Amino acid sequence: MIQIRPVSDLRNKFTDIESIVQTGDPVYLTKNGYGTMVVMSIEAYSRLTEPEEYIMDVADKAADSTSKQLTHEEVFGSLRGKINAK
Repeated sequence: MIQIRPVSDLRNKFTDIESIVQTGDPVYLTKNGYGTMVVMSIEAYSRLTEPEEYIMDVADKAADSTSKQLTHEEVFGSLRGKINAK
């Protein structure tokens, strides 16, 4: 759900706004009824500005959660098979 708040909420209700952005949703801030800025989590901003870096971070976290390791040939052989099958 889109969250639109007056810019004064950034100062007066910071913890509410922080809770919203930590869920991954942005908060749109208005001043005098007009949109002025968007507040979002660092993770959401990273996905917008550096998608490759974000994907690598996700892959690193996934790799840390398992002891399974693949060889170069297993990884790229699988990718080659998927590309050539198209």
